[in-house]
Amino acid sequence: MAFSLSSTAFQNGTAIPVKHTCDGADVSPPLAWSGGPPGAAAFALIADDPDAPGGTWVHWVLYNLPATATALPENVAKTELLPDLGGGGALQGRNDFRHAGYGGPCPPPGPAHRYFFKLYALDAALKLKAGAPKPDVEAAMKGHVLGTAQLVGTYARQKR
Repeated sequence: MAFSLSSTAFQNGTAIPVKHTCDGADVSPPLAWSGGPPGAAAFALIADDPDAPGGTWVHWVLYNLPATATALPENVAKTELLPDLGGGGALQGRNDFRHAGYGGPCPPPGPAHRYFFKLYALDAALKLKAGAPKPDVEAAMKGHVLGTAQLVGTYARQKR
């Protein structure tokens, strides 16, 4: 069984509902995964937009999800510490909106942007404090990634 990531809010390659963007409630979408590789001790999730005008924009950084976790509920708290998520110990880093947790799609009006939700299966929890930015998480993951799963959504804002 292949390592896969999915959402009940949108299918791979389709539009992310307004509810999960800055034009709506800006709550994180529900995510679920299966087929994680053997030996996984923790998961990390990074969501970003490579189509942002100034370069890749980071929307979500979450790490040290226990290996027993198989899903994230909708509307994960926007706090650095997530003691009730997946059995405890999960942490969130800073996104490019400069806060912890999920920050939904909010592109300038125009063509749709792509939003990559990337889940990493790791052989160990990351030795990082809460609030770490994406570069620190990526550096800490080097040599520890057992597998990755990806879900891509799109979003375009209307001209106002």
